[in-house]
Amino acid sequence: MRQFSSDIAFTPVVKNLQTDKGSRAAYAHMEASGSWETSVTPELAAFLADLDMFYLATANAEGQPYIQYRGGSPGFLRVVDEKTLGFADFGGNRQYITLGNLSENPQAFIFLMDYVRSRRIKLWGRARVVEGDAALMERLRDVSYPGKVERAILFEIEAWDVNCPQHIHKRFPQKQVAPIIEQLQAKIADLESQLKDLKSKG
Repeated sequence: MRQFSSDIAFTPVVKNLQTDKGSRAAYAHMEASGSWETSVTPELAAFLADLDMFYLATANAEGQPYIQYRGGSPGFLRVVDEKTLGFADFGGNRQYITLGNLSENPQAFIFLMDYVRSRRIKLWGRARVVEGDAALMERLRDVSYPGKVERAILFEIEAWDVNCPQHIHKRFPQKQVAPIIEQLQAKIADLESQLKDLKSKG
């Protein structure tokens, strides 16, 4: 039984390193103040509603890790209840590494990254694959994506933490950049047309 929710990551070895490197006092204060969140808050729900991608980490029984990128429409990683997130799983390259890992080791990790606003959230928990639940798959289905939902994956939150924005390079999704580029291209075309007219009159 963990004393603090952050103990899921702050093992005794990690805490010893924090002591050696001078950060333990600050994290001990954080623990005494309530440690990390363990359920979905309005802050996390709002973060998820805007997010169109995340990284899912699993490991097999031997501890070999694997990270998989997941993408979809904003909000496709859905809040199922106050302790559970879920998403629809579509067919891919048919390697089934994530499914295999979860079949023998339910421990999982979700890394949420908002490159536009330089924000990131880390979630520790346990994940499971749900096959054949039509109602759940329909609830999690991305209506804007034409692919067939093959199964659902549910993630039970044990702890989550907002990570500092330091060192995050800003990146912008195509849907945000494309209209700006189109405006610039139209402006360039207009200026080129004006220049051509001026040259023809000169």
